[in-house]
Amino acid sequence: MTEGDTRLRSVYIWVCEGTWRAAVDAALSLAPAGTRFTLLHVTSAEVPDAARGAYAGLFGRAGHDPGTRLDQMAAVSAAELMTAAADRLGRDCDRLEVHGRPERAVVAASAQADLLVVARDGDRTRLGPKSLGKTTRFVVDHAACPVLLVWPESAPDLATIPPPPHHPPPRQP
Repeated sequence: MTEGDTRLRSVYIWVCEGTWRAAVDAALSLAPAGTRFTLLHVTSAEVPDAARGAYAGLFGRAGHDPGTRLDQMAAVSAAELMTAAADRLGRDCDRLEVHGRPERAVVAASAQADLLVVARDGDRTRLGPKSLGKTTRFVVDHAACPVLLVWPESAPDLATIPPPPHHPPPRQP
């Protein structure tokens, strides 16, 4: 996108279990015809690595490294999720599957996008900062492109806004 050019040419949609439908729907409703979509999924290595570490600590035990099986299960799950997201999108799209720390992988992968669509993943029962999980908060704070943050379902009522912080009255000198 050049300065003064507001057309969306490249929209990345962060596909996460449980919230991807809202992100896909928001992208479809806002992006004009001709927009190129990229479905972005990140598989974290934390769980398989933890299983490998635990397995390595059990010297002399027979069996297979559980990390390998967890990697295979994660790959199947990611493929199914990306296929479902592409089907819901109903348009040609690129698919980008990344491995690593999700917060950093999403920021890096979407650096050249015109827009990144992200769904809230925290406490969705009330408005406020806790409606973003730690990883999503990092992405929103560090993304190098505009971010569209959507609710996975209807937004909570305005009455759920947390109260203002209590400040004691100023002390008299």
